[in-house]
Amino acid sequence: MSVASPSPGDKPAVISISSHVARGTVGNRAAVFALESLGFPVWSVPTVTLPWHPGHGPATRIVPDEAAFSAFVDDLVRAPWLGEVGGVVTGYFGASHQVEPVARLVDAVRRANPKAVYLCDPVVGDGTEAGGRLYQPAETLEAIRDHLIPRADIAVPNRFELEFLTGLELSTNAHLAEAAAALGPSSVVVTSAFPLLRGGIGNLLVEGSLSVLAEHRRIEEVPNGLGDLTGAVFLARILSGISGEKALQSTTAAVFEILARTTKRGRDELALETDADSLKTPMAMVQMRRLAPVGGKTRA
Repeated sequence: MSVASPSPGDKPAVISISSHVARGTVGNRAAVFALESLGFPVWSVPTVTLPWHPGHGPATRIVPDEAAFSAFVDDLVRAPWLGEVGGVVTGYFGASHQVEPVARLVDAVRRANPKAVYLCDPVVGDGTEAGGRLYQPAETLEAIRDHLIPRADIAVPNRFELEFLTGLELSTNAHLAEAAAALGPSSVVVTSAFPLLRGGIGNLLVEGSLSVLAEHRRIEEVPNGLGDLTGAVFLARILSGISGEKALQSTTAAVFEILARTTKRGRDELALETDADSLKTPMAMVQMRRLAPVGGKTRA
């Protein structure tokens, strides 16, 4: 059976692998909406199904059993349309046994389309200024670190996840940049980077020796899903052919604009359905700064 390919001018399909909630805009509910709003067909793969984000309270978890999930993914590996796929994004995993089948799928996508881009959002922990919290089992963290990070073109950890992945304590943006450069993927976006502006927060892009900070004012008590949205929008920008630095700027502006509008309305979930235009043409201003080259190298 022949493998289909997208027609010239069409945007490639993206396989989005993450959690699904009945209510809310986290995991695939955020990523799929963002990608489709930006014109990308999406193959959605749920790793766990929940009524709502656990941050809202206890909720039932429906996790596919190991054999069923592996068979589901292997069907995608054999799909005759795999050549349509130009991107893969992974987020929250419901169990550690899901990681290895997903690694097989990433490899299959690459065989069908060597230009495909894989973005790994290692959703394993979060934190505050006082420290981080690992909310995934250690075996899931290790599986992501060992099987997915080495395959990724882009990784989007928050700074606490970067600490968990590297085993290092990272207390400055220079530390973040050095750890990101050593992580493996050619492009790393570290969310929740250290602010240079008072009352700010930002995203740090590290590509080779290039280190760029996109910063905006901090908003307290934010809803969940910002990391999922950031990864999906950044991947969409990269697949659209713009540079990493411009993708960082427009992604940070879009996510911040949606966040600001959501909190102004008093919503407890990101209002993507109301603010979809912000994904396409964000107007929010972000402060862009090129930091010292990573490792003291001279930029080309």
